[in-house]
Amino acid sequence: MHCALRRPTLFLQRRLLAVVQLAPHNSLRAVSGTASSNGQNGRGNSSHGSASGSWNRQKVGITTTLTLAGVFGLLVAYNQTDKNKRKGVNISWPIRLPTVSAKTNRANRHEYNFIADAVEISAPAVVFIEIRDRQQVDFFTREPMTVSNGSGFIIEPNGLILTNAHVVVSKPHTMVTVKLPDGRTFPGHVEHVDPTSDLATVRIQCDKLPTLKLGSSADLRPGEWVVALGSPLALNNTVTAGVVSSTQRASQELGLRGKDINYIQTDAAITFGNSGGPLVNLDGEAIGINSMKVTPGISFAIPIDHAKEFLRKINESPAGAGGRRSSSGAPSYRRYIGITMLTLTPDILHELQQRNQNFPRTVRGGVLVWKVIQGSPAHSGGLHPGDIITHINGKEIKNSGDVYELLLAAQEKKLAITIYRGQQLATVHVIPEDTTA
Repeated sequence: MHCALRRPTLFLQRRLLAVVQLAPHNSLRAVSGTASSNGQNGRGNSSHGSASGSWNRQKVGITTTLTLAGVFGLLVAYNQTDKNKRKGVNISWPIRLPTVSAKTNRANRHEYNFIADAVEISAPAVVFIEIRDRQQVDFFTREPMTVSNGSGFIIEPNGLILTNAHVVVSKPHTMVTVKLPDGRTFPGHVEHVDPTSDLATVRIQCDKLPTLKLGSSADLRPGEWVVALGSPLALNNTVTAGVVSSTQRASQELGLRGKDINYIQTDAAITFGNSGGPLVNLDGEAIGINSMKVTPGISFAIPIDHAKEFLRKINESPAGAGGRRSSSGAPSYRRYIGITMLTLTPDILHELQQRNQNFPRTVRGGVLVWKVIQGSPAHSGGLHPGDIITHINGKEIKNSGDVYELLLAAQEKKLAITIYRGQQLATVHVIPEDTTA
């Protein structure tokens, strides 16, 4: 079979060469004939016919040449395929030409979306917490008005929720409502509050709930990816991501008194609604509780190890001692004005001046008002988030501890608070509420 194929192949090769050699000769003859006919004036029509016939013969020769070349190529390819088969090389027939196609690797989407993996693990345990004032009723719905909201996360399947104290301790005569990710809503009961460390627990009457595993903040490293979950602007399960900027932001710098806590600083956005929600690592474990945002790129979270100590003290407290109380055993509240504040340290002042061109350059210390509870004495007196308190009743305020001391010791019913609002210096008057428990 192989010899039979080779003979036609050799014959076609010779035939093809003969045709290729003859075609130029015929073409030259046709051109020569045309030239000679152009030189004879009396034979115009006959010379034109001769040229046309020569051109037709030339086209036939070219067509035959191309046809034989195609057949020759096919036979040679088939012959080569037969040789490869006898050598054990498997080449399919007919031979396929190489193709180029645009292909998207869909595996990358699932392989590199590590933030989405962490959210998938932790989001089912994040809840939305809403605080309503029983004494203020909405004009249209006739329901208690919402004065504050925040987030929390379930740590026990029987309905125990961990959150910030400033989320649930808004003002007297309030009620707590908890909304789960599946849309169910339950009334919440504030069980324990520690205003010093800004931690609280809330209980709802529901079982078999998804929980969030508590990780460890002791081995947290600067530069590590973290994800902040919560409900900013009442939008459930909103996710922001960033890295850990510092794990050693001392509590004294933030005005947290009586505890040696090193806050977690991150550039993940933590807003009002995110407060109380979890700060999770890429394993989906809670390594912090979102606390506050000073400015874009500077946010703080309470380390989860401190929250574990708070929960341990709760478990060791005498059973049956119900009601809202401080874990330290001291009265929960004294005089209440309804703000969350942050001490302006030199480092934080420098960051704010670099990031905000409207920040007053003359400020050398004080406290930043981060949150004002709606309907609180501070809200009624005219304090706004972003105000910088420098003096109260003429006394210079260097940190948030000075504000707490004035609230405990001051006999005046009205507080004259000097503030910077943008570049403007102003004074507002606030009458604290006596809420001693």
